[in-house]
Amino acid sequence: MASHSSMLVSRHIQNISEAKYLQPHWGYPNRALPCTNDPGSCEYLDVVYHSHDLGMLYCGIIWATIGGILLVWAIGRHLFPPLDTEQSRLLTMESQRTDNKHYIHRLKDSVAALCRHYLLSESLRAIFGRTTRLQVLVLLTLTGYLTVFSFVGIEYRRWVTPVKNMPGVNNTRTSLGPWSDRIGVLAYALTPMSVMLSSRESLLSIITGVPYQSFNFLHRWLGYIIFVQSALHTIGWCVIQMRLYQPQPSVGLEWIQEEYMIWGVLAMFFLTVLFVLSTPWAIRRTGYEFFRKCHYVMAILYIGACWGHWSKLNCYLIPSLVIWFIDRGARLVRTALLHYHYLPDGGMGFRGASATITRFPDSVNGDVVRLDFVHPSRPWEIGQHFYLCFPEITIWQSHPFTPCSLPGINPQGSIHSYILRAKKGATRAVADLAAAKTIASSHDSKVAATPAASTSVLLTGPYGQEIMDHLTPNTNVLCIAGGTGITFVLPVLLGLTARRPVPDRKLDLVWAVRRDADVAWVRQEIDQLRRSAVLHDIKVRIFVTRERDLDPGSHGLKQVEALSVGPQDDRIQVSSASVTSSSSHQLEKDKEATCVDTLSIHHPTDPDSEPQDGRPDLTSIMQGFLDTTVCGPTVVYASGPGEMVSDLRRIVAGCNSAGQVWKRKERYDVRLVCDDRLEW
Repeated sequence: MASHSSMLVSRHIQNISEAKYLQPHWGYPNRALPCTNDPGSCEYLDVVYHSHDLGMLYCGIIWATIGGILLVWAIGRHLFPPLDTEQSRLLTMESQRTDNKHYIHRLKDSVAALCRHYLLSESLRAIFGRTTRLQVLVLLTLTGYLTVFSFVGIEYRRWVTPVKNMPGVNNTRTSLGPWSDRIGVLAYALTPMSVMLSSRESLLSIITGVPYQSFNFLHRWLGYIIFVQSALHTIGWCVIQMRLYQPQPSVGLEWIQEEYMIWGVLAMFFLTVLFVLSTPWAIRRTGYEFFRKCHYVMAILYIGACWGHWSKLNCYLIPSLVIWFIDRGARLVRTALLHYHYLPDGGMGFRGASATITRFPDSVNGDVVRLDFVHPSRPWEIGQHFYLCFPEITIWQSHPFTPCSLPGINPQGSIHSYILRAKKGATRAVADLAAAKTIASSHDSKVAATPAASTSVLLTGPYGQEIMDHLTPNTNVLCIAGGTGITFVLPVLLGLTARRPVPDRKLDLVWAVRRDADVAWVRQEIDQLRRSAVLHDIKVRIFVTRERDLDPGSHGLKQVEALSVGPQDDRIQVSSASVTSSSSHQLEKDKEATCVDTLSIHHPTDPDSEPQDGRPDLTSIMQGFLDTTVCGPTVVYASGPGEMVSDLRRIVAGCNSAGQVWKRKERYDVRLVCDDRLEW
């Protein structure tokens, strides 16, 4: 603190010994009054302190605005919660009798359709990547807000003041100084928000209901904004101290050796490393795990260096550290609570889950691994995911995976099933571990899976939000997945088919895979959907993109017949009231006939076409689905390659029409729910 004061005495030429009193300023050294320097220096000090006080006020306005938005959001969620099944049924019946009574819900749906039509698509992908216009709009609004507060309230002037005891030598003082201080203060003020946006145990998610991973785009770009602000702050004061203040180079050399400046240089260095490592180029070069670990370390070092540089603004640094440590501590507590339970010997202790590994070899695209285990934990919500750690491989890495199993409790606990593709890193190590532990190998590795291995798994979670809370009984559901993205959409369909059937509701699954053999990843779940087709209007279409049908006349019937039509899985509960009075014998015959008609497998039809031409035409699939719906809105659940999700955002945006929704044409009310659990 003493070094800060002495530095400012030299910089601002304040005569502390001649001051009658010291005027306090939050976040800045005290002002010596009255000012006994030359008139130019006194006017400059007036501008500096006034600008700083306004800057602190503007920071308070920024945080008040953020708090107000969150408060209104929370109140809105409380006043207009998602309708449950009975509420939706009553609302539908009432809406059939009057067109005016429930205009609020109609208005809400119309505004949502309008926003989706214009803001769901992606723009400026070369700059912002695969993100929606809504997030880009939020970022641009925040950037404009900060830009205004960076310049407003500063008197832009220039003062030429004499240097004491050096006749003929003058200092040039400009408003560059107070402006540089202003953007430095804003960078400090934004630090807690940046940390909050990156938290997995997110307070923002609790308030808004938005999954924590949806804030990663803003976290990344807010970090870029802080970097630009800090760089401009540094450049501004370098120009002032090394060019405008005289005599040089003695003033510049003396300034750079100040303790607060050494910490400032370190803070800028750590922030630069953070910026470089967070670029897509650096992540591809170094790997995500290296980036993540370095990001944690550099962030803590940056906050510490900021404290050393300007401790008077620790009102922003302390919350940043508190949020960071609470987030990490909560992760450890959640993991401990998940795995601290009764052991086989009757005692209590910490033990990981024992998962069975089923490996599906694929030398071209990378092996696929399925993990199955039962864990004594509470059920999760459909759409949530867990972070899995494999102690036999490393305890320093965990990866997010969505269970493809339906959440629920059996006498032993919750059934967990995960599908992951082994490319490199921990996922590759899991596949290699399974291969090393394999007892018996399949004779045909291209078709059959190789069972046999097991490993210990540590879970953290669940994370994310419920993705079916806005579904009403008459909502049509279209699930589109690519590859291992099937794990995100399968629980949605399994959950819906476990409920009472709804007349005229459509349920479709479109799944793109590279090989016929890939269907075996989720064979039992597909079987469950096919058996449910007796009671539900459900269709399953599988598109094989990298293999042609060797027997074009079969149209995939061999693959359909390979999927067993076994007894009803005991995890799917169907209400007895939904079953007709037909005899069980006739029901079984209908079931077998319906199962074959429900599932179809498609291959590229042109022998000369490229294998990837077998990808589904999402535009025609989307339009065909909407054209065949009888009533109700539509929700599209999607997970897969980024290109597929980008196309769906554009297609779904075009299907929305606020005017048609206001006229009660629910076919034009189409929502898209994507799996965005990847952190970057």
